Amino acid sequence: MPKRILEGVVVSDKGDKTVVVKVERTFLHPVLKKPVRRSKKYHAHDEANTYQAGEIARIIECAPRSKTKTWEVLPKAAASQAS
Repeated sequence: MPKRILEGVVVSDKGDKTVVVKVERTFLHPVLKKPVRRSKKYHAHDEANTYQAGEIARIIECAPRSKTKTWEVLPKAAASQAS
């Protein structure tokens, strides 16, 4: 099964080798038929501490690194080439 890749904004980089990425999604409300925005925060592993708060980051699924971290950030060079 392929690993999911999500894109979002880094909202916190205070942890060592950890960033918190906020990913937004939009969908059509089933009854009101209006677009609805929902967001979720993911803890991601950042080995080199390269991402700062406010930057756009792409994260990919990985094996669990800790209780909350099951995602890791793609390197900045790989993230820009994939676009």
